[in-house]
Amino acid sequence: MLRELRTASLRDAPYAFGDSLEDALSADVAVFDAAAARHADSHTATSFILYTEGHPAGLIGANFETAPARRAFVFALWVAPAVRHLSGGELLVNAAIDWLLSEGAAQVFAWVTDNNITAMRFYERLGFVATGDHARSAQTPEQWETLLVRDVALAQKSMSAQ
Repeated sequence: MLRELRTASLRDAPYAFGDSLEDALSADVAVFDAAAARHADSHTATSFILYTEGHPAGLIGANFETAPARRAFVFALWVAPAVRHLSGGELLVNAAIDWLLSEGAAQVFAWVTDNNITAMRFYERLGFVATGDHARSAQTPEQWETLLVRDVALAQKSMSAQ
């Protein structure tokens, strides 16, 4: 399932992700199965899959850095083009943020490729703002990425107060 969604996302938007379709297709299915198994009970990294009418239609990853800062990230968000109008991306981001909050996150970060204007606007609509950090993509050095952040601890406190 994870491999199927990853390859679909890379076919649809190869510019938006850190790896290539060729890498995903050449990887053994067991690699994806092992990642899914690790994510099922991890406190540092997980994945969420969006199902629509019983079929997988979207994917997002969430993790914490291993560095001392232990920043929380969402990444590799993808929703099948046929169901993008159903707010699946928002559902996936919210599920990932809820999990990150439950694991102690106060802020959630996302690197977005600068040429992916649609993704940038999507994250901004969900309350993410640019941090000022701008870097070349590690996997695709000719592309630049902007680091976005959303303060989720304040949102949780205000919801708790209501």
